[in-house]
Amino acid sequence: MSSLENRELEFARQVRRALDENTADLPPATVDRLAVARRAALARKKPEAVSAPVFVPAFAGMPAGMGGLPQTEAGPRRRSPLRRFALAWPLAALVVSLIGIAYWEDHQRTAELADIDAAMLSDDLPLNAYLDHGFNAYLSRAH
Repeated sequence: MSSLENRELEFARQVRRALDENTADLPPATVDRLAVARRAALARKKPEAVSAPVFVPAFAGMPAGMGGLPQTEAGPRRRSPLRRFALAWPLAALVVSLIGIAYWEDHQRTAELADIDAAMLSDDLPLNAYLDHGFNAYLSRAH
C-alpha cells in the first residue's frame, strides 16, 4: 500500500471513531435520516471486484516493476522444486517430441533415398540413360 492509501484509511478510521462516539447524543430524527442516507448510499455502491487466482508460469521470473504481475505484500512466493518441475515438464516433453520428430523425418528421407538408389543400381538401364534429356521426355510421355 502507498502512503496516500495508508493516510486515507487512517482518516476513515478517525471519522468512524468520532461518529461512533457521538451517536448517542443525536436526536432520533437525525438517526433515522442517517439510516435512510446509508441505505441509499449502499444501493448506489459499485460492486467490489472479485479477485480470482492467477496462474503464473514458472518462467515468468521478471523483477518487480519490469512489466510482470504485481508482487503481493508479503513478497514473491517460493515454489517447491516439485511444483517447478510440474510446471516445466510440458515444455520439456515438447522439446523431446520435436527432436524425435526431426530424427524420424531424417530417417524416413534417408530410407527413401536409399530405395531410389537401390532401384537405379539394380535396373537394367545404364546410369547414363537417366542423364539423357530425351530419355526423360520419353518416360514422361510413356506414362
